[in-house]
Parts: sequence; structure tokens; C-alpha cells
Amino acid sequence: MKPRPAIERFLVSADQMRQIEGRLFGAGMPVAALMEKVAGQIARRLMALYPRCSKTDSEGRSQFFRMGIIVGPGHNGGDALVVARELYLQGYDIRLYRPLDKLKNLTAAHAQYATSLGIPTVERVDDLADCTLIVDGLFGFGLTRALEGAIAALVQTINDWAIPVVSLDLPSGIHTDTGQPLGVAIQATRTLCLGLWKRAFVQDCALDFLGHAELIDFDIPLADIHAVLGQEPLVQRITPAAVRSRLPLPRGQATHKYKVGHLLLICGSRQFAGAALLAGLGTRASGVGMVTIAVPESLRLWLVAQLPEALVLGCEETDSGAIAQLPNALNLEKYNAIACGPGLTRDVKGVVHQVLDTAKPLLLDADGLNLLAELGAAETLRYRPAPTVLTPHIGEFKRLFPTLLEHAVDAGAAAQAAAKNSSAIVVLKGARSAIASPNQSLWINPASTPALARGGSGDVLTGLTGGLMAQSDADSVLSAALVGSWWHAQAGCWLARDRSALGVDPKTLAKGLIPALAAGSL
Repeated sequence: MKPRPAIERFLVSADQMRQIEGRLFGAGMPVAALMEKVAGQIARRLMALYPRCSKTDSEGRSQFFRMGIIVGPGHNGGDALVVARELYLQGYDIRLYRPLDKLKNLTAAHAQYATSLGIPTVERVDDLADCTLIVDGLFGFGLTRALEGAIAALVQTINDWAIPVVSLDLPSGIHTDTGQPLGVAIQATRTLCLGLWKRAFVQDCALDFLGHAELIDFDIPLADIHAVLGQEPLVQRITPAAVRSRLPLPRGQATHKYKVGHLLLICGSRQFAGAALLAGLGTRASGVGMVTIAVPESLRLWLVAQLPEALVLGCEETDSGAIAQLPNALNLEKYNAIACGPGLTRDVKGVVHQVLDTAKPLLLDADGLNLLAELGAAETLRYRPAPTVLTPHIGEFKRLFPTLLEHAVDAGAAAQAAAKNSSAIVVLKGARSAIASPNQSLWINPASTPALARGGSGDVLTGLTGGLMAQSDADSVLSAALVGSWWHAQAGCWLARDRSALGVDPKTLAKGLIPALAAGSL
């Protein structure tokens, strides 16, 4: 059963999840009843994923699925025992392993019943080595202490086996909020997150432990979620619904190019000519009505041939082939938005000063960010009269805001602090990009692909987001940043389906943005 779309956006910490569950129990939901409901849904999902006779031997005869289930001392272990019982009654070959003797009362009761049913319990973890699948029910959300001693050795043994592992709620050993492994952690093949998405699922450091993640919705009332998180949660996952509502669509029948935005894109140098093209291709896909691209004069005719619809301005250039200055006749205030940075080099400090002084929405990337760092990001941007969007990767972020990452609990919190200090919208790029606004709202893009780990992908994002900004009013610049980040990542995922994760070069990505949108990947 698919999760309700309304709950996909929520992202909770361990403390928030405790509060929400506490409301359920306080309203009269018995803990045992909730455990039965949750575990029943887990069991049904496992039966769908791993049919009982899913293997054949060398002579073509059916072999029953053998499942090893590791039972922890708390309610995560109780869930695992109910799952074991349900699968056992459906004919699965189940083996239980309980590495810790002291169990919570409800978990102990389920263990007793499992014994009465005759479900085998093994004495050593090595007795699970011939299983087809391992279910990790050792620890759920809320773990804060590092795994040590025999438990750490158990986790390492499972990680050393070439046996698929399904973790319940979180891989055992992963911190619920930061996603950091607590000493050692299960490297799951698949994780079934229970109830609501935990913050660990959007942390880059957790991704190699989570495997394929999916949400098991057990019908937490929205009223209880809102009571803890608020009607408009401060921290959210970007969802398809949120993106679709922010796309500059539909367009009126009488729309013409002067009604759908004019972007000024300042980019490129003799050394990094490709950055100008890639940013221009990203802008083309955004649907903006017009784009003017300012590049060094030596690139002008080449870029016109590549992007004939663009108005290409050739600028006076330095001996190294960078833009020396913008044309004197260029009126920066006539554009709906300005995007500046890809491929500029650091020889364009005067240009960055000019665009910072405008009263137009501005996106800074790449060398635009590096030059801003030299000026002092927070001090320079705090009183800027128009919205600013910064799109740094981790290295650029550290140059812009040198101490924030080391003092923040995670990248999202660092992005929030940077947005507050600078009054800018900060798109901190990563495997799970964080988009923070000056009002402290934080959105996390929950999906991406290693296929985007290619030089030039960020240039495409700059052009795409800049084009969306030019189609927005000043109050909708955050929406443009959210849509750009999501669309860019989803196009990468869509293209990677037919290629290896190594295969989505930035030019292919740019050309795939519109087909990905048309194919419904958003």
C-alpha cells in the first residue's frame, strides 16, 4: 500500500516522532495494537518483495525462502517478532536470533509466543549465514549510544556477508537525526521507514547504509502530526505535489515572450567556454521568454551558433579571456532576474560588484560565489534590496560561511544558519540538497543520482533556476529554487534509467530536462 501523499512531505527528528507517538498512545491507542498494525504492514510488504518460493536449485526445484530475523530488546524487536510470526504462519522458513537477553515487556511477550509456535531461535549469528534474507530488527529510531563489543561485532559480521538485509525503520546503528553511524551500523539493502520519514533519510552520510528506502504508512492522523510540527512545518521534504503547484504553468492563451520573463545570464571565459553553453541550455529548458547572455567577446559568435534564440552580448575581456567589464550601455535593471557565475574565473570582481548593487533577483554560482566570499557573504547580502539565491556545493559553502558547517548538526541546519545570517536563499548542493530561506524554512530534495556527479551539472542548474526566477515575482524566488533543484535531480534520475550512473553528461542532462517533464517524472 502506497503512503498517503499528504504525509510524504513530513520529516521528523527522534524527539518529534516520540511526541507524535505519545499523542497516539495518550488518545487511547494501545501500544500492542499499534505494533500489530505496523508489523502486519511490514509483513505484507516483505511477502510482496520476497515471495516464499523465490529460488530454484540447480535442478529447477523450488526452494523456500529462508529468513533470518534479528530481534532487538525494544519495540523494534517487538515489530520484528510480530513480522516473524506472520511470515512463519504463511509458511516461510524463519530463524530468530536474539543477541540481548533483557527485553521490554511487550517484546518479551511476543518472544514467548514465538517460542510456543515453534519458530526456531538460533544461538549464534553464524547460524544465519545460509539465510536468503536478513531482517534487521535490532534498534529503531532514537538510538544515541555507539554500538560496541558483541553487538558491534554482530553488525560487522552481517555487513561482511553477501546476504540482502532489510532494516526496520532505520539500519541499526544510524543516528535518527544526523544520519551518522554510531561506531558501526548495518549496511541495509532496503530500509522500511515506519510512520514518518526521519531526518536520517535525507543526510548524505546515511545513504550508503539505507539502501533503497520506502515509507510504511500506518495512518498517523494528520491532526497529531500538525500538533507537533505545526500546520506549515519548518522542515519539509520536497514532493512532486509541491513542485507541480510551483511550476509557471499553465500559461494563458495570450502569453507572449515579454510576459514570461527576461533573464540576464553572465558567464563564461576563454578557459571555461563550455560553462556558458551549459548554463544557456539550462535556461532554454526553463521556458523563460527571453535570455540575454553576457560572455567575453571571443565567445560571442560561437555561442550564437549554439543558442540562436539567445541575445548574446560580447564583453570586453582580459588578457586571460575573462570578462573585463559589462558593456556601458547595459541596463541591469531591465531584466526580471540575473544569474551570474558559471565559468567566469576570479578576474571579474567588478562585474560581481555591479550585479550585487542591482534591485533585481540575483542567483550567484561558481566563481560568483567565490568572489562573494572574498567580499564577505553575510555582510554584503544582508541589506540587498532584492532576493538573492546562492547555490554552493560544500567547498564553496565553507568559503562563504567558514564556521557554520562545523557548528551545525547537519548540512540542513548549516544552510538555515547561512540563510538567516545573509538574508539569502541558500541551495546547499549535495546528494540530498538543502534549500533554506531567510525565514528559516528548510526544504530537502529527497532524491538524486550519482549520475549528476559530473562537472557542468551545476551550470545547467544555474541556467534552469535563473530562468525560473525570471518568470517569478520577488515573493516566488524560493519556489523557483525548489522547482529548479527538484527538476534538475529528477531529470538526472530519469535519464540514468537508460544509462549507467556514469552516463548522464551535463549536455545530455540539459537536453533531457523538457522530455523528463513531459514524461511525467515531476
